[in-house]
Formats: sequence, C-alpha cells, structure tokens
Amino acid sequence: MGRTLRQIAGVVFVLVITFSLISICQKLGKGIKADITQQKLYTLSPGTKAIIGKLNQPIKMKLYYAKTAAMQAPDNIKYFDNYYEFVKSLLEEYVAQSKGLVQLEVIDPRPYSDDEVDASRYGIKRFAITQEEGFFFGLVAQTQFGVEKTIPFFSPDRQNFIEYDISSLIDTAITRQKKRIGVLSALELVGDDLSPYMAKMMQMQGQQPKQPWAFIQQLKEQYEIISVPKDTDKIEGVDVLLVVHPKEFSEKTLFAIDQFVVRGGRAIVCVDPYCISDLPKQAMQMQMQQEHNPSSEMNKLLVNWGLEMPKDTFAGDRTLATEAVLREGQRPQKIIGFLDFTPECFNRDTVITSQLNQVRFLFGGILREMLIDANEAKIRNIQRTPLIHTTARGNKWTIESQFELMTPNPEGLWKKFTEGTEPVKTAYLVTGRFKSAFPNGIDIDVDAEPDANDPNAPKTVKKHIDALPEAKDQCAVIVFADVDFISDPIAYTRTFFGGMTVIGDNSALMTNAIDDMGGSSELISIRSRGNFKRPFKVVDEIEAQADAQTAEKEAKINAEISGFETELQTILSSAKQGEDEVIGSEILQKKNEVELKILEAKKQLQEIKKTRLQRKEALGNSLRNFNMLTAPAVSLFVAIVLGIYRSVRKRKYVSHASDA
Repeated sequence: MGRTLRQIAGVVFVLVITFSLISICQKLGKGIKADITQQKLYTLSPGTKAIIGKLNQPIKMKLYYAKTAAMQAPDNIKYFDNYYEFVKSLLEEYVAQSKGLVQLEVIDPRPYSDDEVDASRYGIKRFAITQEEGFFFGLVAQTQFGVEKTIPFFSPDRQNFIEYDISSLIDTAITRQKKRIGVLSALELVGDDLSPYMAKMMQMQGQQPKQPWAFIQQLKEQYEIISVPKDTDKIEGVDVLLVVHPKEFSEKTLFAIDQFVVRGGRAIVCVDPYCISDLPKQAMQMQMQQEHNPSSEMNKLLVNWGLEMPKDTFAGDRTLATEAVLREGQRPQKIIGFLDFTPECFNRDTVITSQLNQVRFLFGGILREMLIDANEAKIRNIQRTPLIHTTARGNKWTIESQFELMTPNPEGLWKKFTEGTEPVKTAYLVTGRFKSAFPNGIDIDVDAEPDANDPNAPKTVKKHIDALPEAKDQCAVIVFADVDFISDPIAYTRTFFGGMTVIGDNSALMTNAIDDMGGSSELISIRSRGNFKRPFKVVDEIEAQADAQTAEKEAKINAEISGFETELQTILSSAKQGEDEVIGSEILQKKNEVELKILEAKKQLQEIKKTRLQRKEALGNSLRNFNMLTAPAVSLFVAIVLGIYRSVRKRKYVSHASDA
C-alpha cells in the first residue's frame, strides 16, 4: 500500500511540476517572439511605434467581439475566432509598446445588455445570427477629451491592412485638427455632399445621390475634403491640392493652380492621355454625341515644372503587360496598355514608393523631362525625381486617333510597340523654386455694375489679377500620367459584406503621396507592408521563355494570316457580279484554297498556345506531386531508419543474451 501511495504521489508531483513549468515558460516566453516573414508582418512597424511615441494622453481601446454568439453561429462566422485572436494579439502589442498609455478592454456584447447598446451607439456593425443573437466585431478608440473613433467591422479582406487601420484610428483620435485636401477635377470624384435627410428625400423622389469615389471616401476618414470649383481663380484654405483629370481647364483655373503652387502650396496632379473613367457609360451615347475626347493634359504648367506629357503617347512594357477580358465570352488577353508595375519599377529612395509592391495603370501616359538651363536649375534647386518607371525593356507607343482605344484590338496595339533599352517614366516628384506660367498675371471677365442710365452697357468688364512671377520658397508637386489607377474598378473591389477593399497598392500610392505632401509620414511605412504579393518566379520564367520561343512563330503566322486575308479580299473584290456563284470557277477555287490556308495557320497558332499552356500545367502537376509526396516520403524514411536501428539493437541484445 505504501508503495502504491508513493507511486500516486510521484505521478501527482510530476504533473504539478509539468504544469508549473508550462505556466512559467508561458510567462517568461510571452515576450519572446520571432517574426520570420519577409516583410515582418507580425512586428509593429516604425510608423506605428512613432505614432504610439507621440501619445501624451491615455487612449482606451474597446474591442467588441461576440464570442458567445459566434459559438452558436454557422461556420462562416466561427471562422472569425482565429481572426479575433490575431487582432487581440496585435492590440496587446500596442499596449506593450505604449508603456501604459494604451489600455485594452475586450467586450463580449450579450443580447439586451448595456454592452450591446454601447456597441450600437459607437457604430459597431451588427449582423443578425438569430432573432436575439447578433454578431459584433469592431473597435472603438476613446481619448480623455471625449474623442471617439471607430472601426465598425474587421473585414477579413483587410487582414493585411489591419495594422494600418488601427494605427490610423489612433492617429486621427489624437490629432486635434484634420488637414484639408482640395479636390479639383473634371470628373465627379466627390459626389453629392448631402445630409442624410436630403439624401433620403432624393431617394424618395426616385433620384440617386452621386456617390464619391471609394478613394475619396477613404480620405474622408482622415482628412477634410474640400471640393474646389472648376471655374475658380484663386485656391486657398487647403493644405494639399489634388488635381485629377484637368480636362479643358480654363486659363483662369490654370492660373489659380499655378499661383497656389508658386506661393508654396503642395499639389498632386493626375493627367491622362486616355482616361477610361471619362468614357460614356453606354456605347449608344457615344454615337449620339459629338466626338468625345477622354484625354487631359496640363502642359502649360508642367513645362514650368520641367516636365511634359506627349499627346496620344502611352507607356508599354512586354514584361509588365497584364491580361484582361475586353469582350464577353473571350479569353483574357495581354494588353500592352494595361501595366502591372512591380517592385523593381518603384523608386526605393523615396518614402512615397519605397514599400509598394504592385500598382496597375490603364493606358497610362509617359512623362519627359524638359531641358532646363543648368545654371537656372542650380539656382532654383530644381530636382525631378522619377517615382514609377517601366523596366529597361519598356518603351512608348502612340496612336493616330482616340477611336483606336474605344474598342481596342490587342493584336493591333501590340504591333505599335517595339521593345526599348531604357525605362519609361510615368510619375515624378518635382521640387524647387518654380517660375510662374503667368508672370504678368491674367485678365478675367467679372460682372459689371448695372448702369440705370445706359441699358446697353456691357454686362462684364475685364479685371486684371496680378501674379507672383516666381516662388520665394521651395515648391513641390507630384505628377502621375494616369487617372484610372485610383478609380473604383481598378483600386477597389466590393466585399462580401458590402464594403470596399483595396486591390494592390493603387490607393496606397496616392495616399502616400498625400501624406508626404501634407507632412504626415508615419502611416506611409505601415500602409503597404501587408500588401505583399509573392510572385511565382518559376512560373513567370517559364511563361517568359515560352513567350520568347513562340513570339517569332506567332508573329510569322499572324503575318501569314494577314497576307492570306488580304489575298482573299483581293480575290473577292476582283470577282464580277454573280461570278462567285459559279461552282468550280477559278475564283471560287482560289477562295477555298486561301480559306484553308488561313484555317491551317490559325490551327498552328492554337497549337503554339496549347504547348505553352501544357508546360505550365506540367509544372503545376510536378509541384503538386512534390508537395503531396514529400511528407509521406520523409515519414517513411524515418520509419525505415528506426526499423533498421531497432532490428540491429534487437540482434545485439539476443546475441549478448545467448552468450551469457
């Protein structure tokens, strides 16, 4: 009996020691972490640490998560348990970094409780699970001065951007005054700025208020957006001016932009040789209207900044061209004007683009540096820094008419492109003391005072506006040769929960530019770090090799097809009226022969494309088989080694036993 008790006590002591060691290791090792991801996604970025370092007041973070309700919910809600643990762990990092200034409270709002009422009051979204149970997953930041900022819902689509969302929430909560962003555009970016009551009244009358672009809606969370009228002659009261698609701007408006910049204002300009966002919604509208020009330019001002965007000229790059479906039912095709810029295309020496991974331009233009006198450039400290460029194989290509892009023919556009030897620039940062494009000012028409004695007196009179001929301090502008990269279809996608989430780094690029121009650089280091796209290098290499091997064959076959089609048209046009109906005639025989040649050439082209597809599929099968067989093979190898080892040990034991 005593021996049994000792054994039981020994087991109990072992269990106590084991659990004690586990608890001690958890306590001691809680602060020991290793982040082995390439972009350190699980480590607070320097920008977040800088924002936390600026805290001079306590800030309370209330994390609302309906954990109890999630246990009773369908699988698509239970999935959030892991996401919740990730968000909570990240918030705990904020608490640890803040030295007590950030306080975290985790709340599970139950039905009919005060917590549920508070969650709804803060604007946390509620998703009904049952008639009583509701699902909440959001965050509230509160300061001691009564400021409350909310993330209504942690959408899984924004998991890569969760640190940016939380840091931005803290930054806006502790910032007393929002910076003002002026938006001047020929497009309806800002939408109708209506109160909820007026918006509801319009909907009751069958009218839909014009919605702002998703990018503008995103900016409103951090900045105050001011819509600048197109006919303005003076721009003031804004910290950063955003000029988008300056199409057919009057001299008065260009003068206002010029003077804003010369007087020290910061500006971001998006021009476009072919703005898809400016195209009519329906093709029928195009036929009913006069020729529509979707291009914009501002070369009168760009020249004074040392840049120029040539008309009807676009950036192209065979290695950056991406696939798109132009017509319903067709396969995706690579379009020379649709470029996905990769990390090698971004300037890594400037904070605006240093951490970007992927930005897409649609029919973006090119920017050329204008010749500036060396002495003048030195005196004025003019610096033109490229931000985005193609690879060395990129080049420009041109069109003769805008109608060539209305219904683009990918093969026809590729014929306009030839590979270059130097990168083509599509975005610039320009700094220095600029000269004005209107050194003598301008004359504008203003309403004349009515004259009761002269009914025929002119209604308007000329008024002269003086200009500042040259800047006294440093100026700064950023110029992009594309507008569509911040449009909704390119920069965002609609989520399952009805919101909008970003695609690639398009919105991050523009927001970085605004933050840098506005002097807020902390968030830039956070915004793009989670949006990392790891390329399939082996697949890309195979595709590049296949393209290189088949490009010459494809070009030859396409040339043969074009020649055969031309020959066919010549045969048909030379036939006399009714002659093509004669069975067995020479013309009909030639026609059939040429059609067979065209069919055979197209068949050869399909075989080339089929071979290329088979190479990629073979690689995929090899990788899948390798992944599936590696683990069992390793397990089998270990089992064989252990079996041999045990067999040898057993033989030695039997041998020693027999000797004894």
